[in-house]
Amino acid sequence: MRITETILEKACTQVEGFAAAYQKLNEKVVLAGQSKSTLNNYARQLAHLCLHFGCLPEQLDDEQINGYLAALASGSKSPSLSSFKHSIYGLRFYFRLVGHPKRAINLPSLKKQDKLPVVLSHQELIRLFNAPELIKHRALLSLVYAAGLRAGEVCRLKIADIDSQRMTIFIRQSKGNKDRYVPLSPAILPLLRNYYTACKPVEWLFNGKEPGQPFSVRGLQWVMGETVKKARISKEVCVHSLRHSYATHLLEQGLDLVSIKERLGHAFIQTTMIYLHVAHIIPKLIGSPYDELLKKRRDDKQDKK
Repeated sequence: MRITETILEKACTQVEGFAAAYQKLNEKVVLAGQSKSTLNNYARQLAHLCLHFGCLPEQLDDEQINGYLAALASGSKSPSLSSFKHSIYGLRFYFRLVGHPKRAINLPSLKKQDKLPVVLSHQELIRLFNAPELIKHRALLSLVYAAGLRAGEVCRLKIADIDSQRMTIFIRQSKGNKDRYVPLSPAILPLLRNYYTACKPVEWLFNGKEPGQPFSVRGLQWVMGETVKKARISKEVCVHSLRHSYATHLLEQGLDLVSIKERLGHAFIQTTMIYLHVAHIIPKLIGSPYDELLKKRRDDKQDKK
């Protein structure tokens, strides 16, 4: 979070007009009902671009902007691809905001990636959850998988969101500003209780370094990276891989796609359908429904005797 603030501070002080543009962007994002993370993603990439050129986007021509975006898109590291995506969305939003909708339309379109999610096996997950020395880290990673949570969702959980009476977890204001409930696994409850007794969190289920602040997403990503190395897992995985593994394993256990969609908080079933390509589903040998009908008739006759 501090890196984002530093970039914004630099842009506000070094680029004429950026502070006013950022304030305007902030107001528009709030009025549109979009999340704080959306604002941060847009503003950070706009600040990068403005610092690079030393001026606001509307003072650049299409050739300059396309050259900048091409450099991001051709980056060899995945963060560069993420920066490209957020730069496109941020510029589209910004140009509409300042009254240049045609420039928003002329921006290059985003190509969908056909990469399938990486899924961890049960054996790999056991090694992963046994690896952390700190119970807090073990509880964090285990809960992400046990409930299929996004990184930001688990970090923003409050103690009151865990309902052991109804066996549910309340996820507040997640992606798309939507609330939802997910089942609380009975198997993870003892670990969470042991963690609570040992660490005594206040308000947030997982406290951050600063008093009164939740555990940071960046901190969680660091914990995952260190734990993956310690568990000697060779797959290229991240925190989100635990969510992918949760969904895939539910599908393999026989849960229907619509139920998985609701648990994950997906807006569209098409997003959930990607797990059909990675799940190992053993088809059951099912005959005709007429077979079941005859079986029921035989059972009814037996009951009448």
